[in-house]
Amino acid sequence: MDVDEDEKKEEEEREEPGEPEPEQQPLALTGEEAEQASAASQLGATRYVLAGFFAAAITVAYVLGRAIATGWNKLAESQWAIDKAAWLTRMTEDQRDTWATIAGGVIGIAALVYVYRRQDIRQWVNESAAEMAKVTWPSKKEVTNGTIVVVVASLVATFYLALLDRFWGFVTNLVYGA
Repeated sequence: MDVDEDEKKEEEEREEPGEPEPEQQPLALTGEEAEQASAASQLGATRYVLAGFFAAAITVAYVLGRAIATGWNKLAESQWAIDKAAWLTRMTEDQRDTWATIAGGVIGIAALVYVYRRQDIRQWVNESAAEMAKVTWPSKKEVTNGTIVVVVASLVATFYLALLDRFWGFVTNLVYGA
């Protein structure tokens, strides 16, 4: 036997079976990898807070844009607007939609800036994100198993209730003689 083979056997004997091997990480990150890892570790849960603010601003902009467009279109069709405020009807419906979307976007950005600058709101959201980061989330396998259990239980309950419905329908027809 070779010395190298003896060393390998000794290492295998020392290792506990079933223990996962530690993941080897590179000694240094280069280029974009280092920048991404650095930014992600610096932002932490804050990146989710910023994404939430951004998503809320987009939602506000879209909803307000649609609401303004709908209101403007309804107002432009009214007789009062034709008689008293003809300037509301000068634009086509497509142009009104465009300007309403722009107005919604401006209002959404203004709302984002206002809410983000409020220290009490930002502190509350950051605390919430920090608490969410402490949560131990279930693994994909656990979620999949739980989903399968719920689906199977729902199918069994559906089948059981369908049988009961048929049975009591049959009994009712016997009693009332339909």
